[in-house]
Amino acid sequence: MKDDRQVEVLLRELAPQVIGLLVRKHGQFDACEDAVQEALLSAAQQWPEQGIPNSPKSWLATVASRRLVDEWRSESARRRREENDALMDPGEPSTVSDSDDTLTVLFLCCHPSLSASSQLALTLRAVGGLTTGEIANAFLVPESTLAQRISRAKQTIKKAGAEFVLPPPAELAERLRVVLQVLYLIFNEGYTTSAGPDLQRADLTAEAIRLARLLRRLMAGEDEVTGLLALMLLTEARRAARAVGDGSLVPLAEQDRSRWDAEMIAEGVSLVSEALESGPVGPYQVQAAIAAVHDEAATVADTDWPQILALYDVLEKVSPGPVVTLNRAVAVAEVNGPEAGLELLATLEDDSRMSQTHRLDSVRGHLLELAGEAGAAREAYLRAAGKTASEPEKQYLTRRAERLS
Repeated sequence: MKDDRQVEVLLRELAPQVIGLLVRKHGQFDACEDAVQEALLSAAQQWPEQGIPNSPKSWLATVASRRLVDEWRSESARRRREENDALMDPGEPSTVSDSDDTLTVLFLCCHPSLSASSQLALTLRAVGGLTTGEIANAFLVPESTLAQRISRAKQTIKKAGAEFVLPPPAELAERLRVVLQVLYLIFNEGYTTSAGPDLQRADLTAEAIRLARLLRRLMAGEDEVTGLLALMLLTEARRAARAVGDGSLVPLAEQDRSRWDAEMIAEGVSLVSEALESGPVGPYQVQAAIAAVHDEAATVADTDWPQILALYDVLEKVSPGPVVTLNRAVAVAEVNGPEAGLELLATLEDDSRMSQTHRLDSVRGHLLELAGEAGAAREAYLRAAGKTASEPEKQYLTRRAERLS
């Protein structure tokens, strides 16, 4: 089992590097990505029994190149090009470059021409090294559906004429924003799954953190990358206390803080402190700072809500939006009373972006309960329970409503 885990970690690290090698040598990201996936599958089957080769990256590159060539040779329409193409020779392991194109692959998978769902799927497969089946399972869709989504994503990139290069400096900041958002969404889906019987998916949060660490290594000096990694660590540190034995959700205020990961919190606090000292403040840095205030409070009563509210005021300026307002309403209620929080919450009533989510009614129920309006709080909790596709969240909200009956 230990060998299997070692192989899995190594393959996930090497997947985007080998894709980069093949794309630079052969072109055609779509075909190269498919070939690498086949090579990864072969390695996952062989290495645990036969041992990891001396040069695993070269092994994968050679196997993937041969698969790619075999595929091209099977297509008669491409035969002439193959016969004249010097790139047909897959090369020996010794010719494999030590360069790492992971960052280029990551930016390509987060190409702005793709939908958010396609960016997520393609990033997890090409950069995360997850199989189509694993990704489909994570997002509760049939494997065939996920495979079609990935295929369409690669065709979209091809039609867009995207080149296998990092974006020019003028586009880098905007493209980095998309990359960070994709990693953030992967983490959130793992931390609180959007649908199904499980509250959380540790494999997805671990993968998001791994990719965030990788991005920070590749883009040293980008404070928002550091901020995102800090936010993930400070949030993930609470995982063990978020659920009881049967998987039921435990809200932050009721969690056993002795079960929080002190080492992860210390690293997160250090990272966010470093990021905030460096320059202009971005939304991930501010969110990480808010998480740090929560994590550093020994008890619920010790939580510095005025500081959290001040940070939400900053966040609303740098990254306004309904979710920020929703969370800020909770801080307002803690500082100025539940009525003040409900007043702020009312400004979201007509926001179409909140109509499909259960979170508005969930927060409303919480604030109404704090205000002593049990009947209205119960109705809000039940409305929220009816809107969520997550079974643990549905059960939690239903129990909250039942307690107010």
